[in-house]
Amino acid sequence: MRYFIVDDDAASRRMLKQIIVEGDMGVIIGEADSGMNALEPILSSDPDFVLIDLLMPRLDGIETMEQLRKQGFKGHFIMISQVENKEMVGEAYEKDVEFFIHKPINRIEVQSILRKTSERFLLKRSLLTIRKSILNFEEEAKEESHRTMKDVVSSILNDMGIVGEVGSDDIVSIIDYLSSREESTMQIPPLKDIYEELASKTKFSSVEIIKESKAIEQRIRRTISVAMNNLATLGVVDYTNPEFEYYAPRYFEFAEIRALMKTIQENEVVPKKMKINVKKFLQVLYVEATEKFKHPSK
Repeated sequence: MRYFIVDDDAASRRMLKQIIVEGDMGVIIGEADSGMNALEPILSSDPDFVLIDLLMPRLDGIETMEQLRKQGFKGHFIMISQVENKEMVGEAYEKDVEFFIHKPINRIEVQSILRKTSERFLLKRSLLTIRKSILNFEEEAKEESHRTMKDVVSSILNDMGIVGEVGSDDIVSIIDYLSSREESTMQIPPLKDIYEELASKTKFSSVEIIKESKAIEQRIRRTISVAMNNLATLGVVDYTNPEFEYYAPRYFEFAEIRALMKTIQENEVVPKKMKINVKKFLQVLYVEATEKFKHPSK
């Protein structure tokens, strides 16, 4: 499991890290001393679980969770608190908290709760895998003529674990737009032109188009960073994983993937700014999706 810890108490963060690492319960991919400082690194690193303190200055645990959900975070939350107020606890559960870890922190309680949440997570993932297999079987049973370019792109993004991320629809729309052009070249135009073309389909004024094109760029960068984290984690767990072997060297600068793997292995904080080559990602995706669309058996 991949954990991110948010607590304004350094001693609590240190103790939680020690319990997780020494208990071989997963890796710590980041930590923050406040809700405000946690938003960006959590969104970029996409941990499986966020251990978050309920009471923090400026942005408390519940408010931080709300902000993360609004921005597309789909991970799980475990609340850390010494508060016994039933209303606050109830509100936290309503906001999708999995469990509470009580302060002062107790090693046995933490290990017990993390085991339970890990078991739930793995069971849920297994069920999703089964469902995915069934859906894939049903899709393969359909006639190939029904398959669209969007279907092909979504399948590739699904392999990287980013279908449903905030920028996945933008990526699908870009490849669909590129494939609909009359130009025979497989080289994609400047990214700025692509973003503005997509933005112009929903916005009318030049100011709105510029604003939306920048938003598209941010969403796509964030989604690609999630793909990098997913593949790097797969590589750490199993260097021979087929998704890792296939996508990591093709779609990304492999040196960046290796650096990210090292960060995860050493339980260090994932850097806020990773080198993300958006154009390379979209170029490779466009070429591969076009090839698979034209030759479905490949």
